[in-house]
Amino acid sequence: MVGISMASPVVARLRSAAVVMGPAFVVAVAYVDPGNFATNMAGGAKHGYLLLWVIVAASGLAMFIQYQSAKLGVVTGRNLPELCRERYSRPVTGMLWVQAELVAMATDLAEFVGAAVALNLLFGVPLLPAALITAVVSAGILALAPLRRRRFESVIVGLLAIVLGGFLYQALQLGPLTGAAAGLVPGFAGVDSVLLATGMLGATVMPHVIYLHSALTQRHHTTDPVVRRRTLRASRTDILVALGVAGVVNVSMLVVAAGAFHGSDTPSESLEDMHSGLGSLLGPGAALAFALALLASGLAASSVGTYSGQVVMEGFLRRRIPLSLRRLLTMAPALVILAMGVDPMKALVLSQVVLSFGIPFALVPLVLLGRRRDVMGDAVNRRATTWFGAAGAAVISALNVFLLVRTFTG
Repeated sequence: MVGISMASPVVARLRSAAVVMGPAFVVAVAYVDPGNFATNMAGGAKHGYLLLWVIVAASGLAMFIQYQSAKLGVVTGRNLPELCRERYSRPVTGMLWVQAELVAMATDLAEFVGAAVALNLLFGVPLLPAALITAVVSAGILALAPLRRRRFESVIVGLLAIVLGGFLYQALQLGPLTGAAAGLVPGFAGVDSVLLATGMLGATVMPHVIYLHSALTQRHHTTDPVVRRRTLRASRTDILVALGVAGVVNVSMLVVAAGAFHGSDTPSESLEDMHSGLGSLLGPGAALAFALALLASGLAASSVGTYSGQVVMEGFLRRRIPLSLRRLLTMAPALVILAMGVDPMKALVLSQVVLSFGIPFALVPLVLLGRRRDVMGDAVNRRATTWFGAAGAAVISALNVFLLVRTFTG
């Protein structure tokens, strides 16, 4: 009896953690979307391990940001867009909503282009029909979200596992790595590397899932301080595991590209080049793993992106439209770009740069709301947490401004 009574609190904590686990894995898919394929692999192919530190730093920043978002939902029972609407003026709220919708379109561009390229590589389907197939499949996945959230999370986790397995297989095919540790030292090599670093940051720290995470955790809201601490502890574990997996995938992307393409004559200017290059250098299994990982990434991230857009519109405007209609609206720019014949690799990299410009618009309100006692109560953020968040937003903004100045002034 003593053994049972002593085990009961442990069992209770494990059950509590199991209930909370899941949202971070949905969020993590956005951190390994097709935009990551483009930016991370382009960075590895062009600059070797030089920008590895960007992925590591961005992954750490992402964990901090997503925990703040999850905490906001648990403590307040409201999501970030809802709190922005309640606490800020109508013009500010409108501006935040507009930029969030632009970010959603940039996100969908990356997802649709990536999945369409994957279908083309696997089955020879032309890009435009492949994008339409992506829309249908992702809509089917998305249909699980409102009523069968656990099943939706399970599907997303399964697709994430395919992406992870694909890149781990490719990394193992490379064999021992030499010189990778040097990439952990911060540094750049010209404007092109800054552009790629900004894109990698935009692909790793995703603004739309900053909004989404608070919505996924608000159902765990409680005023009981003991239960709340336990819930927040479980959320931290959820984030560390899920985004840790995403970080491993992102590192693997850059390492695979650096090991296979950097310093070689093998073409690596596009996803198609990388697919064929991996096949010739590492074998057909590596090429198949790359294409399957790209397809799984596009389908999962597209579903999560549309779900995020619904949270954004409902929170900022208190308006709700059917997910199918939102799916049609946000995929329109991607279809137009594919129909125009724009280079998919260039479109993916530029979409991630757009995403990096959206990060401060989500991060700054998150930091400001987290420091307010009238919003967070006893769970208000410490001063050090606020300063760290503000520093992250400042660094990202400064990097974007530097990129603009250097790009347009030559």
